[in-house]
Amino acid sequence: MADNRPSTPPRAGSSTAGTLPRSPLTPEQVRRIEMNRLKAKAIRDQNEARARGATAQPAGARAASSGALAGQKRSHGSMSRSDMPSTVRDGGAGPKLPHQDILPARNFSKYVEYDFSKMTDTKGGFLTAEDDPHNKALHKAAADEKPAHMTLQEWERLQLLRSLRNQKAGPFEPGLSVLKKENKTCKDCGSLEIDWKWEEVFGCRVCNSCKEKLPEKYSLLTKTEAREDYLLTEPELKDPELLPHLERPNPHKSTWNNMMLYLRYQIEEYAFSPKKWGSPEALDAQFAKRESEKKKRKEDKFRTKLQDLKKRTRVEAHRRSRARGAGGGGGEFGDDIGGGGRHQHEWGRSVENPETGIGVKTCIECGMEVEELEF
Repeated sequence: MADNRPSTPPRAGSSTAGTLPRSPLTPEQVRRIEMNRLKAKAIRDQNEARARGATAQPAGARAASSGALAGQKRSHGSMSRSDMPSTVRDGGAGPKLPHQDILPARNFSKYVEYDFSKMTDTKGGFLTAEDDPHNKALHKAAADEKPAHMTLQEWERLQLLRSLRNQKAGPFEPGLSVLKKENKTCKDCGSLEIDWKWEEVFGCRVCNSCKEKLPEKYSLLTKTEAREDYLLTEPELKDPELLPHLERPNPHKSTWNNMMLYLRYQIEEYAFSPKKWGSPEALDAQFAKRESEKKKRKEDKFRTKLQDLKKRTRVEAHRRSRARGAGGGGGEFGDDIGGGGRHQHEWGRSVENPETGIGVKTCIECGMEVEELEF
């Protein structure tokens, strides 16, 4: 009876006699075990999803897809993947597993993880081009900078060729035709040496000598001059079909917007046409009208401020007169504090103040001054 009594089993970690204790798992073994567990779980989920899809199909479709009749066992080849060889033991090979289709959140889709232990500390708070391969701005080829494989002479020659190509000058100037009818000539002197850049931008065939001889016709105007002198609007100046313009770098600051230059005779043709003002006299009349309206607005603004200043001055004077009253008491504005009666002002003649140009009247008895405006 004593031999059949149940005994407590030994602990899992304790070693029995004659056997060595089991050594703990290494990190590599733990990692492999976890990877195999995840792969097995993914394969199980994939099989369950395939089984649910097969169950959702009708009986006829399942029989047609499997090639077997109802009640017959399917072969292993029909259930296994035919595109993968049987000797492949890599669970990650082949089609994507369900856990591989997981995408990062939208806010972290452009997140780049850097290994700061392999980076260069520039002491400036920025990353170098070698340490930041994902930055497109650092690796973008700058068009205005000299390439590393070019010498200074080759770079200057390339810049000169680019300038000539933009201006259509030198070797990039259009050639002359044997047929005289096809050649483009200056509309003033008939010269063949026209400015091809102006012909492309403004549609104006003129040579350089005529541009210097006729500045009142072929001089360039800025957008500010065209808007203030000819009273043109911003949409009209931005329309390239209505008023073509030539863009140049801003001379005041290179980071500002490009300067827009217009041809004087094209601006005058549009401003003096019936579409805009009609004639130079109508433009002058409109300019004078706007100047008078501007002057009137300034005068109205000055009068408004002057009236406000007078009101505030009168209120302050009234408060000071009440504070200086007998016994610190009150009193109304204009009362004769000494005599106890009400004072009546007797104004003298209006005298113009030479500094302000406004007439001033003075009370004969108390000496109070009041400005008088004449409309």
